[in-house]
Amino acid sequence: MRLFVALSLPDDLRVRLAGLAGGIPNARWVAPENLHLSLRFIGEVDGAQAHDVDAALVQIASPVFTLSLAGVDLFGAGDKMRSLWVGVDECAELSRLQGKIERALHRSGLPPERRKFKAHVTLARFKGNPGPKLHDYLAHHAVFRGKPFAVREFVLFSSFLSHNGAIYTPEASYALRPASA
Repeated sequence: MRLFVALSLPDDLRVRLAGLAGGIPNARWVAPENLHLSLRFIGEVDGAQAHDVDAALVQIASPVFTLSLAGVDLFGAGDKMRSLWVGVDECAELSRLQGKIERALHRSGLPPERRKFKAHVTLARFKGNPGPKLHDYLAHHAVFRGKPFAVREFVLFSSFLSHNGAIYTPEASYALRPASA
């Protein structure tokens, strides 16, 4: 089972993000139903490890908070451009939640994540150099701003890679609640 932890996005925001798709050569756009904000990639685990992951995540207490998406940017440069993404406005609550998830998963036996967390929603992955149209796209969409939304839960997803792309299935949801609840 291949797992990751993420925030689901409101349907109206997914529709807006799907409207950003197109106009860049060699881009493989993420299907609207697969748009999410990853908090921690877990990878392949067996049934016992999946149970340990769930037991660790269910213990997390964190209050509901508001999040906003803003701006468009890239991972990679030159011939090594990997993906196009929408960023997230600075949000201390999101950083705290992600840190709690990381620590809980580490306590459950998973190795720590080596990459620094960068909150984003992937819009597209590149199969090759996107060419000069990318510059115009970035300039046009740099001012993108999504309507703020309440984050009330985080989700454990499984991922199955098929010929037509990834299929994400929610395996468990974890409601946000204050530590005193």
